[in-house]
Amino acid sequence: MINVRRSDERGGADHGWLNTRHTFSFDTYHDPRYLHFRSLRVINEDRVQPGQGFPTHPHRDMEIITYVLEGALQHKDSLGNGSIIRPGDGQRMSAGSGILHSEFNASQTEPVHLLQIWILPEHKGIQPGYEQRSFPEEEKRGRLRLIAARDGRQGAVTIHQDAELYVALLDKDQKVEHSLAPGRHAWLQVARGGVDLDGVALNQGDGAAVSQEELLHIRGRQPSEILLFDLA
Repeated sequence: MINVRRSDERGGADHGWLNTRHTFSFDTYHDPRYLHFRSLRVINEDRVQPGQGFPTHPHRDMEIITYVLEGALQHKDSLGNGSIIRPGDGQRMSAGSGILHSEFNASQTEPVHLLQIWILPEHKGIQPGYEQRSFPEEEKRGRLRLIAARDGRQGAVTIHQDAELYVALLDKDQKVEHSLAPGRHAWLQVARGGVDLDGVALNQGDGAAVSQEELLHIRGRQPSEILLFDLA
């Protein structure tokens, strides 16, 4: 069973310095049909203007993954971490019992385009943490590359939830497959381009919730970048 969430049906707004689109209910946008999917709570597609960003603010009890598509994002937090997140990086911040952080476009001339992802943790009150790793383009070209998982295997960043996040870069007509274990679910998010998911056409910004399926077939209809979540 595949349920499609079309890009133009998402919430969000253009604030001038920030253009944002919300796949799930977020901030002042509320849609009772899209509160979350399994442990996946937020997928926000943000475009931040040069030199602009989110001032220091608090989070708690959330696994936050930042995935940059274009440009560079500067991160600072109350644990003392400071970094620049670029395309190809996987960054995870466990808010746990409480953390403060800020995120700003690292460029004064170019916008930054990113996906902000929140995953509900298995337990509340865990120790806050931060992790960032780079995943070269060749590791994602034509294959699903694991970038986040509970056990941190294959060099993925570690998240405190029974969830896995894969990324793939597909050329036109290039195909990948993913098996779902019994009782598992998936969410496919098209970051760029367009793909077919078991014959269902998905375009940039579209997402799809998948349940009661054993094997997913994904084909690029054009050069594309996808994120695939495997969820309990």
